[in-house]
Amino acid sequence: MSALYTIILLIVSNIFMTLAWYGHLKLQQTGRISHWPLIGVIVFSWAIALAEYMCQVPANRIGFRENGGPFSLMQLKIIQEAISLIVFTLLATMMFRGEHLQWNHLVAFACIIAAVFFAFLK
Repeated sequence: MSALYTIILLIVSNIFMTLAWYGHLKLQQTGRISHWPLIGVIVFSWAIALAEYMCQVPANRIGFRENGGPFSLMQLKIIQEAISLIVFTLLATMMFRGEHLQWNHLVAFACIIAAVFFAFLK
């Protein structure tokens, strides 16, 4: 179960991370925060990033082999990166209508999936 909890927490963490890093761009497009000073946007993003860390840190603690979890440190990082790119792609294509997946993006994802595969080889 710790593997499942780790992956769920990583997914939730990466949703918050993507919103913190790129959500302000969408809000700027809609005009909601287009006149905010940069420091206001940074504080807004940090507030969202706090929720990211509240999921990311427990995910790593639960999933880390030395804490009784199933994953090595390298495996945790590679899983996190793969989840991060999947979440980013889904949110970016839903939030930013001008962003589209192209063939080279799909090839890059195949390489990432291969990286996850190789990270779990014994």
